[in-house]
Amino acid sequence: MTLIKSISGIRGTIGGQVGEGLSPIDIVKFTSAFGAWLQDKNNAKKLTLVVGRDARISGPIVNDIVIASLRSLGINVVDLGLSTTPTVEMAVTMEKAHGGIILTASHNPKEWNALKLLNEKGEFISSQDGLDVLDIAEKESFEYADVDSLGKVSYKNDYIQKHIDAVIKLPFVDTESIKKADFHIVVDAVNSTGGIAIPLLLHALGVDNVDGIHCEPTGEFAHNPEPLPAHLVDLSETILEKKADLGITVDPDVDRLAMVCEDGSMFGEEYTLVAVADYVLSQKGGATVSNLSSTRALRDVTEKHGYQYFASAVGEVNVVAKMKEVNAIIGGEGNGGVILPDLHYGRDALVGIAIFLTLLAKKNVSASELRDSYPKYTISKNKIQLTPEVNVDKVLLDMAKKYSQQEVDSTDGVKIYFEKEWVHLRKSNTEPIIRIYAESESGEKADQLANNIMTEIKNII
Repeated sequence: MTLIKSISGIRGTIGGQVGEGLSPIDIVKFTSAFGAWLQDKNNAKKLTLVVGRDARISGPIVNDIVIASLRSLGINVVDLGLSTTPTVEMAVTMEKAHGGIILTASHNPKEWNALKLLNEKGEFISSQDGLDVLDIAEKESFEYADVDSLGKVSYKNDYIQKHIDAVIKLPFVDTESIKKADFHIVVDAVNSTGGIAIPLLLHALGVDNVDGIHCEPTGEFAHNPEPLPAHLVDLSETILEKKADLGITVDPDVDRLAMVCEDGSMFGEEYTLVAVADYVLSQKGGATVSNLSSTRALRDVTEKHGYQYFASAVGEVNVVAKMKEVNAIIGGEGNGGVILPDLHYGRDALVGIAIFLTLLAKKNVSASELRDSYPKYTISKNKIQLTPEVNVDKVLLDMAKKYSQQEVDSTDGVKIYFEKEWVHLRKSNTEPIIRIYAESESGEKADQLANNIMTEIKNII
C-alpha cells in the first residue's frame, strides 16, 4: 500500500490501513483540509467547489466521500461525474467556483486514485498553498458545519460538451479543413473518460469515420494506462487492420495526448506539443515554453518561426508560471501535454487533438510525413542510485562548474547544452538517486552522452 502526500495533491493505492494507502479516512482528512484552507483563504464558509473524476473502479466511492466531506464543511458542490481533468479545470471558472478537486491518478494503474487540487482559476494550487493544506491536514484543524449549514450538491453532466464547444470556437481550429480531409481515426481511451470525450470531439470536428478500442469507461484498463509505445500495440495493429490515417490515445484523465501514424509507428509523445505549437506559431506569433526535460525540437520550431523559447522547471505548475511570466502563446510538457492559454492554463488533450488535425489537414500529408518534417531527436532516460550520505547538491554543483564553458541552466537541477544535444541532471525528492536525461539526434548518441555524464558523476562521487 502507498500514500503519497505532496504539494500537488494526495495520491495512493486503494486499500490498506489508515495512513498507508488512500483509505476513506485519509480521503476525508485531506478533502477537509483543502476545504478548510479555501474557507480561510476566502474568509467565508459558503463556498462552491467543482468535483469530477475519471473512470477508475474506485471513483464512485472516492467521489461520494469527497462530496460528503465538503458538504459537511458547509461547502456547496457541483458534481460533474465522469469527466476529464481539463474539463474540470474549465468548469471551475465557468461556474465561478472557489476551487475544484479532480479524482484521478492520471497514468497510474487502476489500483491508484488521487485528489488533485485546483484554485479558483481552475489551475493546480501552488507549492506554498499545497504545504499549507498539508499542514492543516496534519493538525486536523478543520471544523464541520452544523446541521442547518450543510452544503448542497448539484449535478451537471454537460461540461464535456461545453468544453468541446469552446475548443471548436478557437481560431486555431478549422473544422471545414478537417471534414474535407475525411480522416479515418482509431481511438484508444484505455477504458476511461477519453472514451466519452474524444469520439464526441472528433464528430464535432467533422470526423465521421472513427473506430474505438478500449473506449468503454469501465475503469478496467486494458493495458498500462501510460501512453507509451510498449502499451500501444493494440492501437498500432488496429490502425493497420483498418487502414486508418491516424491513431489517437490519451491517459485516463485526458490531459496527455499521443498519436500513432498510419503505418503503426509512433508519432512520438514528445512531438505532440511540437506539432501543435508549429501550427499555433504560424497563426499567432509569440513565445513558447516547455520543461527542461522536454525535447529541443520545440526550441528549434519556435526559432524557425522567429520567436523565443523558454524552459521551466519540471512540473505543470512551473510550466504555467513560466508561460505567464513570458506571456507565452503555447506551452506544455514532453509527455504529450499541450497548454493553450487562449482556452485555459492546463494540459488539454482535446485542444491538442483539434489543432493537430487542423495542421494535418492543411498540410495534406500523412502523419508519418508530418513527423519526419520536424528536427529528429531522441531522449535517453537514466538514473544513478546513490548511497544516502552522498551530497547530491554538491555533485550537481560540481558538474555545473565542470561545464561552465557551456550553456548551463540551474533552474531545476543542472541542464547542460552541447550544440544540438543536452543533458539534464535532477535529484529525486523521495529517494537517493540522480535522474539523467540526455537528448541527441539518435538513440545511440543520446545513450552515449548519458553514459559519459554518468561516468563523470561517479568519478566525482
